[in-house]
Amino acid sequence: MKTKRNQSLTLTASGCAHRGLGQRMIRFNSTTYKLFLRGVIVVAFLMALRNIVAQNGAGQSSAIIQGTVTDPSNALVSDATVKLEREGSAKLTEMKTTSTGAFVFSAVAEGRYLLRAEKPGLGSISVAVAVSRRGEQKKIELKFQHAGAASSAAQPAMEFEDKPNFTVAGVTDWTAVGGHGSDAILRTSETLARETLTLKPIDEGVEPAGSADTIKFASLNSEYKLALASKYAGDLKQAREHVEKSLARKESPAAHRLAGELDEQMGDSLAAVREFEQAVRLDASEQNYFEWGSELLLHRAVWQAREVFGKGVEVYPKSIRLMTALGAALFAGARYDEAALRLCDASDLNPTNPEPYAFIGKIELVAPTPLPCVEQKLARFAQLQPDNSLANYLYAMAIWKRQSQSVDPQASQQVRALLTKSVTIDPKCADALLQLGIMATADHNFEQAINYYLKAIEANPRLGEAHYRLGVTYDRAGEAAKAKREFQLHDEIEKQQADEIESQRREVKQFLIVLQGQPSVPPAP
Repeated sequence: MKTKRNQSLTLTASGCAHRGLGQRMIRFNSTTYKLFLRGVIVVAFLMALRNIVAQNGAGQSSAIIQGTVTDPSNALVSDATVKLEREGSAKLTEMKTTSTGAFVFSAVAEGRYLLRAEKPGLGSISVAVAVSRRGEQKKIELKFQHAGAASSAAQPAMEFEDKPNFTVAGVTDWTAVGGHGSDAILRTSETLARETLTLKPIDEGVEPAGSADTIKFASLNSEYKLALASKYAGDLKQAREHVEKSLARKESPAAHRLAGELDEQMGDSLAAVREFEQAVRLDASEQNYFEWGSELLLHRAVWQAREVFGKGVEVYPKSIRLMTALGAALFAGARYDEAALRLCDASDLNPTNPEPYAFIGKIELVAPTPLPCVEQKLARFAQLQPDNSLANYLYAMAIWKRQSQSVDPQASQQVRALLTKSVTIDPKCADALLQLGIMATADHNFEQAINYYLKAIEANPRLGEAHYRLGVTYDRAGEAAKAKREFQLHDEIEKQQADEIESQRREVKQFLIVLQGQPSVPPAP
């Protein structure tokens, strides 16, 4: 508006000057000419000043995201690709870093963004950025954490030379954590820790050729082979004795790893974690990093697991399970945005692998707010695997979570369609049936809601929330006796599940950690 006003004033002044010259002849002497020039200069200066003010005002209506990209040695990286993607939008802004490693995104609207840098040989690095006000200036350094996959895979396994900044001093009970198992986030982090153990072995091409396990497995002694036979026969004590004899003859990372597995199964988690650490020191393979970090995460040494998984990801940037495990550790440490970014990175390594998506969806369900990159990746999951019930359910829930901030009727229809598709593919998908019941209740279609809740309970009789919501709906429909029965079932299920969780926690003790130069650290809440 200011620019148009300036143009209007300029035209008016020209018109007035022209009419004045037509009314009377003016004789320009030197003094008059100088005054005229001064007037023209003053007007031009004022016009330029107004234009500058207008431009600055427009610039203050949006934000700027700028920064530099560096490599692991802190050297500036030129010609790296930097991408800025707004959450919930398919629009992507992309640029290359300058010769000084710099990048600038101007005219950035308020919102949440995913900022990513990529360069062949260095891999990729992502951070979440939130722009909360106009005129804000964000300065961010994107630092590549490791050499790229091509250079890493060409090298033999890196020896674990750096000592960790912690030692495991003992174990302690932690059944009081989480208020009798009532914290959904804590429950989810515990579930992910257990599911981390089941992640599939390394992908082809991740483990560099020539690792110690690969070279020495054929030459492992007979005691090790007897230990394996005893383990598969179910005689853990005898298997452990054979491993001990095998290690007495000659140390090997495979034998230490087997010893750790046996110790954990026999209830000696403190001995187990030390065996896994020793396996990494002898051979820093992807498998050994994974076993050590998983043992730490299982026993709630969250930040220590993050340290081990992080080191493993540096060495093996193409390992989907190490990246996924790192995301689980970050989530357990309440670093929700970072966890989401790592899990999204894991899904990018092989977009057809369903495991990272399952972790992504579970953390999104319980996180306090929508997480960066999650909806986009789950949309891809549903697109790549349209006949996967879980893919449709998780994508629907990611969209639904965004609805808590602003209601969009079209998005609600999309959620309903995805959930319907999910239960069509798998009629026993209790969580999707429950959500359809919740949506029907919101529409005051109580008859349909009751039908969905009953189907959800049939698919999973221990789904406590379905019993509770069915009770509420019965109560609204005037069926008090049925409502009372469902509320009683809900309370019974909740108590049973809380007792089971507490029992699991008694079995899985928490590691007592000693940091370098510090006294023992009590268990983290």
